Amino acid sequence: MTFDALVDQPPFGMTAAEKERRLLPDLNAMGRHHYAHCAPYRKIADAIWGEPQPAEQLCDLPYLPVSIFKEIELSSIATPTMVLQSSGTSGQRPSRIVIDGITAQRQARALVATFRGVLGTSRLPLLVIDTRKVISDPKSLSARGAGILGMMKFGARSTFALDDDLASQRDVIGSFVQKYGGAPFFLFGFTFLVWKSLFEAYRDGELDLSNATLIHSGGWKKMEADKVTNAVFRSRMATRFNLTRIYNFYGFVEQIGSIFLEGPDGLLYAPNFADIIVRDPESWAPAPAGQPGVIQVVSLLPLSYPGHSVLTEDLGVIETVDAGTGGRLGKAARIIGRVPRTELRGCSDVIATAYS
Repeated sequence: MTFDALVDQPPFGMTAAEKERRLLPDLNAMGRHHYAHCAPYRKIADAIWGEPQPAEQLCDLPYLPVSIFKEIELSSIATPTMVLQSSGTSGQRPSRIVIDGITAQRQARALVATFRGVLGTSRLPLLVIDTRKVISDPKSLSARGAGILGMMKFGARSTFALDDDLASQRDVIGSFVQKYGGAPFFLFGFTFLVWKSLFEAYRDGELDLSNATLIHSGGWKKMEADKVTNAVFRSRMATRFNLTRIYNFYGFVEQIGSIFLEGPDGLLYAPNFADIIVRDPESWAPAPAGQPGVIQVVSLLPLSYPGHSVLTEDLGVIETVDAGTGGRLGKAARIIGRVPRTELRGCSDVIATAYS
């Protein structure tokens, strides 16, 4: 299968045209699979797009708005082995994503393929900037918990830096760095927790993280409200901790495992088995490079639910295509922020009406 071939190749080594050629047949097949096995998806597809027809381009693939996963549980399998939930803010209904063994296996292989270039092939000591409580029930996980469990596959002697109240356990952190800090190790956490519970909890020179690699994501809306941009984050972490190997990534629970990893140019790149389309929020036509729009993500991972083509609620722009920076080809994107709900109403409301 295409996924098996792509996951074993360098993750960011295909041109945009080659990636489209390789992904399109399997994505068409996934659309037919979910149409046949997920009755709610079939109802939506019939009302909006009709019976599946082979798309000639990635931008022609039917898509679901990410909000639909908060309204109904979409499943193409009889019995899920795991249910993931989004980490929605208070009062919001979370997305529920059903996972089977095959999809979970694909997600795990996808993570290994995406991160092996920055973490290597040996399991490194891991300091998780979170609480162990977030992974207490592996059969019903939040996006945070699922992300942590995924990254723990790369880690050895995984240690949780925060207590149940998300306060820094200074004795635990100090002991970990003293024991493992003389050789390569890595940190994983969601951006706002790394900032609040690590950066703000320590003074300059208290911790030497010069041998660490930090993988982080999420929480940028809160960070930017405090005037902490990605550039500021990187600069402050370098000054305070001598930490310079820092990789931000973009992902979401409705397509967990499809990780857009930050390159040396600060832009985000999709691995071989996923891609990005940016759509004009007025016409919903594909936007050219350089023009901001709503992000759509396609992926070969979701076999247990129809999440192979999802329109997000994030605004972004494709900055370059096949620029080759750091050996990375394909589309390089930047996330701008969240799209105002009113701008998504035209698409989401039509699909929600079709389902009702």
